[in-house]
Amino acid sequence: MASRGLLSRASRIKSKLQSALEATVVEVEDVSYQHAGHVAVKDSGANETHFNVKIISDKFDGQNLVKRHRMVYDLLSDELQSGLHAISIKANTPKEAGLSN
Repeated sequence: MASRGLLSRASRIKSKLQSALEATVVEVEDVSYQHAGHVAVKDSGANETHFNVKIISDKFDGQNLVKRHRMVYDLLSDELQSGLHAISIKANTPKEAGLSN
Protein backbone atom coordinates (compact mmCIF):
# COMPACT_ATOMS: atom_id res chain seq x y z
CA MET A 1 0.00 0.00 0.00
CA ALA A 2 1.68 3.14 -1.21
CA SER A 3 0.02 5.50 1.26
CA ARG A 4 1.23 3.56 4.31
CA GLY A 5 4.20 5.87 4.84
CA LEU A 6 2.27 9.05 4.06
CA LEU A 7 -0.60 8.75 6.54
CA SER A 8 -0.45 7.97 10.22
CA ARG A 9 -1.97 4.68 11.32
CA ALA A 10 -4.69 6.67 13.14
CA SER A 11 -5.59 8.47 9.89
CA ARG A 12 -5.72 5.21 7.96
CA ILE A 13 -7.90 3.58 10.63
CA LYS A 14 -10.30 6.52 10.66
CA SER A 15 -10.52 6.62 6.88
CA LYS A 16 -11.15 2.87 6.52
CA LEU A 17 -13.82 2.79 9.21
CA GLN A 18 -15.53 5.97 8.00
CA SER A 19 -15.68 4.79 4.42
CA ALA A 20 -16.67 1.14 4.89
CA LEU A 21 -19.13 1.67 7.73
CA GLU A 22 -20.55 4.99 6.50
CA ALA A 23 -20.14 6.09 10.09
CA THR A 24 -21.81 9.11 11.65
CA VAL A 25 -18.93 9.33 14.14
CA VAL A 26 -15.42 7.86 14.06
CA GLU A 27 -13.05 8.81 16.85
CA VAL A 28 -9.58 7.29 16.93
CA GLU A 29 -7.33 7.80 19.96
CA ASP A 30 -3.72 6.66 19.93
CA VAL A 31 -2.94 5.32 23.42
CA SER A 32 0.34 3.65 22.47
CA TYR A 33 2.28 5.77 24.96
CA GLN A 34 0.48 3.91 27.77
CA HIS A 35 2.09 0.67 26.61
CA ALA A 36 5.69 1.75 26.03
CA GLY A 37 8.04 -0.84 27.44
CA HIS A 38 5.59 -3.74 27.43
CA VAL A 39 7.20 -6.95 26.21
CA ALA A 40 4.84 -7.38 23.25
CA VAL A 41 5.56 -3.91 21.89
CA LYS A 42 9.10 -3.16 23.08
CA ASP A 43 10.62 -3.64 19.62
CA SER A 44 8.17 -1.22 18.03
CA GLY A 45 8.75 1.48 20.62
CA ALA A 46 4.99 1.53 21.15
CA ASN A 47 4.65 3.70 18.06
CA GLU A 48 1.05 3.61 16.81
CA THR A 49 0.37 0.16 18.26
CA HIS A 50 -2.60 0.69 20.61
CA PHE A 51 -5.82 2.55 19.83
CA ASN A 52 -9.25 3.26 21.26
CA VAL A 53 -11.95 3.69 18.63
CA LYS A 54 -15.52 4.88 18.90
CA ILE A 55 -17.74 4.25 15.90
CA ILE A 56 -21.39 5.14 15.41
CA SER A 57 -22.89 3.54 12.33
CA ASP A 58 -26.27 2.34 11.06
CA LYS A 59 -24.41 -0.72 9.75
CA PHE A 60 -24.25 -2.02 13.34
CA ASP A 61 -28.06 -2.20 13.50
CA GLY A 62 -29.14 -5.77 14.20
CA GLN A 63 -25.55 -6.91 14.83
CA ASN A 64 -24.48 -8.23 18.22
CA LEU A 65 -21.29 -7.04 19.91
CA VAL A 66 -19.16 -9.87 18.55
CA LYS A 67 -20.30 -9.24 14.97
CA ARG A 68 -19.69 -5.51 15.32
CA HIS A 69 -16.15 -6.10 16.57
CA ARG A 70 -15.54 -8.67 13.80
CA MET A 71 -16.60 -6.07 11.22
CA VAL A 72 -14.01 -3.64 12.60
CA TYR A 73 -11.25 -6.27 12.88
CA ASP A 74 -11.90 -7.42 9.31
CA LEU A 75 -11.64 -3.84 8.02
CA LEU A 76 -8.35 -3.37 9.89
CA SER A 77 -6.79 -6.75 9.12
CA ASP A 78 -3.87 -5.25 7.19
CA GLU A 79 -3.13 -2.87 10.08
CA LEU A 80 -3.22 -5.77 12.55
CA GLN A 81 -0.71 -7.62 10.38
CA SER A 82 1.62 -4.62 10.14
CA GLY A 83 2.14 -3.50 13.72
CA LEU A 84 -1.25 -2.66 15.22
CA HIS A 85 -1.10 -4.59 18.48
CA ALA A 86 -4.41 -3.82 20.19
CA ILE A 87 -7.61 -1.93 19.61
CA SER A 88 -10.41 -1.13 22.03
CA ILE A 89 -13.72 -0.81 20.19
CA LYS A 90 -16.90 1.00 21.14
CA ALA A 91 -19.40 0.34 18.36
CA ASN A 92 -22.94 1.70 18.53
CA THR A 93 -25.85 2.55 16.28
CA PRO A 94 -26.98 6.19 16.17
CA LYS A 95 -30.06 5.20 18.21
CA GLU A 96 -27.92 3.54 20.91
CA ALA A 97 -25.75 6.66 21.04
CA GLY A 98 -28.80 8.88 21.42
CA LEU A 99 -28.32 10.51 18.01
CA SER A 100 -31.68 9.51 16.54
CA ASN A 101 -35.18 8.62 17.66
